[in-house]
Amino acid sequence: MPLATQYPLFVGNQAQTTGAWLPVFDKYSGKEVSRVALADKVLVDKSIELAEGARTDMAEMPAFARKNVLLHCVRRVQARAAELADALCIEAGKPIRDARTEVQRLIDTFTVAAEEAVRSYGEVLPLDTTERTVGYWGAWKRVPIGVCSFITPFNFPLNLVAHKIAPAIAAGCPFVLKPSSLTPVGALIVAEILAECELPRGAFSILPCHSSDAEALITDARIKLLSFTGSDVVGWDLKNKAGKKRVILELGGNAAVIIDKDTDLDDAVSRLVTGAFYQSGQSCISVQRMYVHAEIYDRFRDLMVARTRALPVGDPADESTVIGPIISEKEATRVENWVKQSIDGGARLLCGGGRQGRMMQPTLLEQVSAQDVLYRKEVFGPVAFFALFDSFDDALNMVNDSDYGLQAGVFTRDFTHVQKAWHTLEVGGVIINDVPSWRVDHMPYGGVKDSGLGREGVRFSMDEMTEIRLLAVRTLPEPA
Repeated sequence: MPLATQYPLFVGNQAQTTGAWLPVFDKYSGKEVSRVALADKVLVDKSIELAEGARTDMAEMPAFARKNVLLHCVRRVQARAAELADALCIEAGKPIRDARTEVQRLIDTFTVAAEEAVRSYGEVLPLDTTERTVGYWGAWKRVPIGVCSFITPFNFPLNLVAHKIAPAIAAGCPFVLKPSSLTPVGALIVAEILAECELPRGAFSILPCHSSDAEALITDARIKLLSFTGSDVVGWDLKNKAGKKRVILELGGNAAVIIDKDTDLDDAVSRLVTGAFYQSGQSCISVQRMYVHAEIYDRFRDLMVARTRALPVGDPADESTVIGPIISEKEATRVENWVKQSIDGGARLLCGGGRQGRMMQPTLLEQVSAQDVLYRKEVFGPVAFFALFDSFDDALNMVNDSDYGLQAGVFTRDFTHVQKAWHTLEVGGVIINDVPSWRVDHMPYGGVKDSGLGREGVRFSMDEMTEIRLLAVRTLPEPA
């Protein structure tokens, strides 16, 4: 299904065009295929004003009504699933089978949010813990934090949008969202669905805009929470500008996997090929570093190389395609250059390494220097490398030798190694017998070090979007 000729933006729940347009390109052909209305600073400020005006109505919206809004979104996304998958394939270059998976995850995320919308619990708190406090009791509940601003990336332009807006609706927070300028269409289709719902005016705005016009989403004091998903360089800069507001950062990674000597190699290779090359490696938890026990290193490497060479590369609209385009030729060129720098520094190319336009071959290397940019930074492309280890402790130290700490994978049958990895690895999540790119949308997700602050996953996002309010009561003496 082709994209519409043009898409409006949404200000205070209402569709609107502006006279300024942002072109949308087919990432495989490079052709302009649509355009979306572009917001300026004035519209950004108006959206914040409308969201602030909706703050009380959103907070007082009954839980069942918020749940019904989210269930409406589930039904409408199901009805428009093919349209959303095609849009994702075109504007992001995501292989169509993977695009359908992301649409299903969008449905899953809204479904979980609908369930959590009616589970915002508190607690009765005994206060008579000392002689001084006899006659007192307390309770606490969670209340919405207020207006939220969201900035989302290009690589999962449906589900990462859902991970911002679905918890906000469930928690009772109005919001303004800026989607990636590279992939704005999916968010605007979701906005069309939200506009069908009975939400207070001003509850949401979704605004494609230039970063220079989005400054208020970071600095405006009316906004109480900023949630950003993107690069670590940009994310930490935004935090410095954000002032007193709460900030959630879901940033980059250079995800590592340990392959222990007792691993089922066929099973591990099957998962790791997916983990390294899904979406051309354009995921912050894409497998980049593989640490393999010396006893199985050669067999594992040869199996991985054989499977990688067999991956179909090409048009993402083709049902057989596994490797589609990188988001831009500039980024593809950067990835190619990083590979060349590693080879010039002594790394050995095992397969791939070539590029044509946005298309980068799936690439594996070994003997990459621990000082190379390919080792230290997030490649965000279809590139991974192997290194060997002799002891499990050495492997843990190698994983931790990184500025990032989002998720890590460990393939092992040794439960003592499972425990040690969980206690030792400096990451937000340890995935056993699968790749670090494995994620379920209700689990806590986020990182440490340069990988970010806070956690997503619907319930955990709702915790970030709410505040605890305490009630303390002194029991009065009986009247004389």
